[in-house]
Amino acid sequence: MSGHLMHHIVRFGRTLRAAGVPITPSQIVAFVRALEWIPLENRELFYHTARCTLVCRREDLETFDRVFEWFWRNPLMGGQLPPGLLGTAPGPIRRRENRPRPAEAGHRPAPEPRSENPEAPPMILTDRAMTYSPLEILRRKQFERFSEEEIQLARQLMARLRWQIHERETRRLRPGPKGEQMDLRRTAQRGLRHYGEWVRLLWRTRKRKPRPLVVLCDISGSMERYARMLLHFLHALSHTRRHVETFVFGTRLTRITRCLHHRDLDEALREVSRTVMDWSGGTRIGECLHVFNRDWGRRVLGRGAVVMIISDGWDRGDVKLLGQEMERLQKSCYRLIWLNPLLGIPGYQPLTRGMQAALPYIDDFLPVHNLVSLEQLAAHLERLPSRRSARRSGLARPVSSVEPE
Repeated sequence: MSGHLMHHIVRFGRTLRAAGVPITPSQIVAFVRALEWIPLENRELFYHTARCTLVCRREDLETFDRVFEWFWRNPLMGGQLPPGLLGTAPGPIRRRENRPRPAEAGHRPAPEPRSENPEAPPMILTDRAMTYSPLEILRRKQFERFSEEEIQLARQLMARLRWQIHERETRRLRPGPKGEQMDLRRTAQRGLRHYGEWVRLLWRTRKRKPRPLVVLCDISGSMERYARMLLHFLHALSHTRRHVETFVFGTRLTRITRCLHHRDLDEALREVSRTVMDWSGGTRIGECLHVFNRDWGRRVLGRGAVVMIISDGWDRGDVKLLGQEMERLQKSCYRLIWLNPLLGIPGYQPLTRGMQAALPYIDDFLPVHNLVSLEQLAAHLERLPSRRSARRSGLARPVSSVEPE
């Protein structure tokens, strides 16, 4: 959790105390620990988590709701309550058995009187969705528009993403529930315990193993404004999944898998900057793919690998060579995904020569321009079919829809 958010949570607790709600340090700690298990961009979950951990008395629920709505639209003003929210100092928390019970079942006790100003005008709460938290705006903001502080927060959000690619079925079998093939050997051995009678049939099912992931990222001049955030994404991806091979290309192909093994991001980026020699230069996608297919294809494309190419498609090389190498790459891997940051721009059309040459051989054409697009990519990888689809011929190419900002 970022220190910026932690600072606001502490101020929120102080604001509740100023409004008359008794808050203890242990409740603040419980609230912070609970936030680790929920997505912070979900306003409803955030509200209920705060309410469950910070409120101990029924009569404080109304005050909590009013303070919550006011504070998280004005987090920098925490502690300076308007007259309508001022209350008495919090008293000791009474035990549940000492509270007066209602005379009739189902009767709700009236709240205790507070020292609020009855003439204070009621608060008008408006625009809840857009002013609750900057996280929702940050998730839909273009990568090239990030400030330094937003980049640090985006790094933490990317580290929380879970990349679960659909596992592949191997040829080997293992004992399991009723499956594709009966296990005659184990069934016969089990039958010896019952004088040769096959009392129970045993089965075998195919073993499943994770698919390797291969990423080729464009770092040419046209991708310079996206390169920094994409390297953060590649670092988080390398430390979330095993069997990830990472390459960058501009005018030449460079493998940076070992550079990204550093746990510290800054050290990993320094190692990448020392290794890569063609930052912000030209783009020769066809030649780089030719080197990849020739030198690395047999090493990293086995066992049903999923290949992701991150590029805007601007190419200064041989377009015919690009088409040939894309066809070869598609036939060598399980799934070929092209991530284009320009696809997040409304009205974008892939009209460049490089994209036109590559599109017939792309299985999935997806955007990668903000955090929402990364979340959609993670969900798409998890839904990949277990077998190769009919699109392997390249006759169709779905383009994912882009959400408006």
